[in-house]
Amino acid sequence: MTRGRPIAFSPDEAANAAMRVFWARGYESASTRDLLEAMQLSRSSLYQAFGNKEQLFLEALRRYRESLVGRLGRRLVAAPSAMAFLAGLFRETAQEAGSERAALGCLIFNSASELGQHDGLPSQHARQSIAAITALFRQAVARAQAEGDIAPDRDADALASYLTMGMAGLRTLLKSGVDAGQAGQVVELLLDGLRR
Repeated sequence: MTRGRPIAFSPDEAANAAMRVFWARGYESASTRDLLEAMQLSRSSLYQAFGNKEQLFLEALRRYRESLVGRLGRRLVAAPSAMAFLAGLFRETAQEAGSERAALGCLIFNSASELGQHDGLPSQHARQSIAAITALFRQAVARAQAEGDIAPDRDADALASYLTMGMAGLRTLLKSGVDAGQAGQVVELLLDGLRR
């Protein structure tokens, strides 16, 4: 049995193009035609390289999650304090108000919102992606407690979930068109909640 023709395109570029389509349109609304156009692939090349639409989405979400969590993890390590990391992250996110990035939202939160109540691998992977963000926030909270910026007797797991919900809500507000001033006020209230 002979193998198919070798793949004559960059799987990385194609997967990143698919990620942008899913990010902008969502899983259900991203048609195979949309994906093929963005990836500049034939249907047979897509199936050969990635399988079906579901598998392509899982790969796109994995790439997004690993890039985001990896970048934030490095930023946390480099930050002078965990509170500086958290304050910087939330304040900078609020400042994205009105931008193209704000209108897109976050692929992880978008996907969890769209797929969270469904069965199947896409919803499972969306939940795993939320868990990865929460785990990063858990590290930040634990470090902030060790540094004396968050009281050591507060529940670190609950605070990590609080931060995940705060970021999900902030991303939703930004996507809905809230301005930077309103978003900034919300962020300050959220950060105050950590210090109490």
